[in-house]
Formats: sequence, structure tokens, C-alpha cells
Amino acid sequence: MKVMILAAGRGNRLRPLTDTCPKPLIKVCGKPLIVYHLENLAAAGFTEIVINVRHLGEKIQAALGNGHAFGVNIAYSVEDTELEVGGGIHNALPLLGNSPFVIVNGDIWTDYPFASLKHKNKGLAYLVLVDNPEHNLKGDYAILKNNVLKRDQLLPTFTYSGISVLHPDLFKEEVRGTSFRLAKCLDKAAQADLLFGEYFDGQWTDVGTLERLQFLEQSLCSDKIR
Repeated sequence: MKVMILAAGRGNRLRPLTDTCPKPLIKVCGKPLIVYHLENLAAAGFTEIVINVRHLGEKIQAALGNGHAFGVNIAYSVEDTELEVGGGIHNALPLLGNSPFVIVNGDIWTDYPFASLKHKNKGLAYLVLVDNPEHNLKGDYAILKNNVLKRDQLLPTFTYSGISVLHPDLFKEEVRGTSFRLAKCLDKAAQADLLFGEYFDGQWTDVGTLERLQFLEQSLCSDKIR
């Protein structure tokens, strides 16, 4: 099973850091965020990695190369225009193939056990959900019977973590090279009862702002010192 790490974003809320450093290369405890992913994915048995790049993408390619230093093989999907998450994944499908693949946001930190994803390819999409952070208190999806996911504000909802298993058919109605949000496709899958998922209560941080980056740095580095 291949893995795609999303790394094309501009990271405006992390400026001025991201003016000169792409968000996935920002270091936490001396190590780039994306390297944590590569090491954990390799340890879980995932060796074929696709990374989409745009903003300062050449720096990501220079830093990671072919991936062999991390025990993986990396192929790059270079984006010339902003495609949003959905469009970026769709654009990379020729590199990902016809089988379900794993998606990991490049700007999160987590101790999620990636190996478990190899057996979670139900429906068109399988999402890992987490407790709602302060920036998304309304959540995204409720978990129903048999791990079916729906948008239902009358039920307890959780936030999409940026970790998922997607089937290429999730994008069959889309046009390659166009910009669109992943949520558009996920909601269609939910309406067809083809969206599944699970709740994860381990460590997870969306490193989307300077404040969250500082919090992660303090908590993670203090744990390492102990």
C-alpha cells in the first residue's frame, strides 16, 4: 500500500517561518515534521511514498531526496498551481496507482500506529478522527454503527485528523488538474454510506499556527528530556 504525504501548502499562519522554509520541514525538537512521518511509516512497513510539493518544493526535494536515507522510496508530484487538498491528491493518482492508499497531512504530529491502516480500506474512504481541537470545536463527522461516518450535529462529532485510507474511485467524478477540497468528495461518500472511520485518542497535533508549534515543541521536547 502506497502513502501520500501532503506537503504543498503555503503555511500562511506559520509565517514568517514559512517564507523561507516549507511547512513540512519546520523542525520540532530538531527534526523536521515530515521526517517523523517518514520514519514512522517505514517502521510500519510502508516504503512507497508520494509527496506533493509546490511552495518551496525544491527545498523539500533537496532535503529528502529519493527517501533511501529514511528507508523509503519517494516520488514527487509537483504542482504548478494551487490545487487544494482534493485536487492535489487527484493530480497524484498516476503515481499512487489503482489500489487504496494512505493519506497523511504533512503538518501534523502524531503517534498513530500507521501499520493498522493496512487493513482499513472499507468503502471509498476510511478516516481517522480525533477529539475536536479549539480551532474546530464543531467537529466534522459522527461515528455511527459499523463505523459509518456522517455529518450530524445532533450527535457527538469528531475532527478529521488528516490520516486516512482513500480509494481512487473517490475522485472518479473530478477533473485532474482542477482545484477542489477533499471534503467535497468525502461528503459525497458519506451520503452514499461509503465513508467509514475510527476514533483515535492518542497524541495528535495540527501544527497550523506558531502557537501550536510552540506548544508541541515544549511538550514533545520535555517528554524526550524525561
